[in-house]
Amino acid sequence: MKLGLHLGYWGAGPIDVMPLVQEAERLGFDSIWSAEAYGSDAVSWLAWVASRTERLGFGTAIMQIPARTPAATAMTAITLDHLSGGRFRLGLGMSGPQVVEGWHGVAYGKPLARTREYVEIVRAILRRDRPVEHEGRYYRIPAQGPGSTGLGKPLRTIVHPLRPDLPIYLAAIGPKNVSLAAEIADGWLPTFLSPERMDVFRPSLAEGFSRAGKAPEGFDIAAMVPVFVGDDVQACRDLVKPFLALYVGGMGARGRNFYNELVKRYGYEEDATRIQDLYLDGHKGEAASAVPDTLVDEVALVGPPERIRDRMAAWREAGVTTLIATTLQIDAVRALAEGAG
Repeated sequence: MKLGLHLGYWGAGPIDVMPLVQEAERLGFDSIWSAEAYGSDAVSWLAWVASRTERLGFGTAIMQIPARTPAATAMTAITLDHLSGGRFRLGLGMSGPQVVEGWHGVAYGKPLARTREYVEIVRAILRRDRPVEHEGRYYRIPAQGPGSTGLGKPLRTIVHPLRPDLPIYLAAIGPKNVSLAAEIADGWLPTFLSPERMDVFRPSLAEGFSRAGKAPEGFDIAAMVPVFVGDDVQACRDLVKPFLALYVGGMGARGRNFYNELVKRYGYEEDATRIQDLYLDGHKGEAASAVPDTLVDEVALVGPPERIRDRMAAWREAGVTTLIATTLQIDAVRALAEGAG
């Protein structure tokens, strides 16, 4: 099981992650990853940080599909892969309706169909075997219809991609999205994966592999795992709870929150409903307090270094091939490196 470090995205201002990144590289971590919501973007900061490393792979977890055309994303991936000598990994995801429609001003639509089209176009650009043409529900290349001049013609990228098979990852937690990731991507980026409940995901993964006619070997399950190191296990759990409450309670509307639905599939139906009700009613502190300790222990690594090292085995045994730590603690990076041997 390889180790990755998730840098997240900025809050009100930039944060200096270089000491953490340098320690991760020194300790043999495999990769660093970035994210975006509606502030700092996933590419600029990551490129800046990665340019000051020598070996680490780096990826986006994730670039929001509705924020960029497939061609713009492919251009970015080609450029970063060349500049880094083949270290870039392209992580994509739809994000949620609140951000897509409320920030980007783009209709959310059908996420599965849109993602499939998007990846098809990016892969076609990377292959560079012919000028790109695509006629789908969400993307038409060259453009057609109202407002189009009719002057567009199929093109192929000027720059020859360093790797036509540059790895593409998809963020997914819903059954159909997980199946799509297994079918069309090289890796899967799950959030709040519970290694004790891999049976929730295995049928979807198997379905996707079967549709693609491919074996699961070589498919990177890159789970994003919150990590907090400290002698007081409960205090460390309590650091994770506001983060879980934000996603389970506030990252979406009632009836349209993918993280809430995931926690319910784990068996926490009543807890998920209570967390969401409290959070959406403005009681964020109470929502955090309502997150069960057992849920934190399932999806995060918390406590003294030896406890974290012992509990890492569950992710390895569940088939996780890259554990991406969401942390800003150097001690956490060191504990994970020791646990990985």
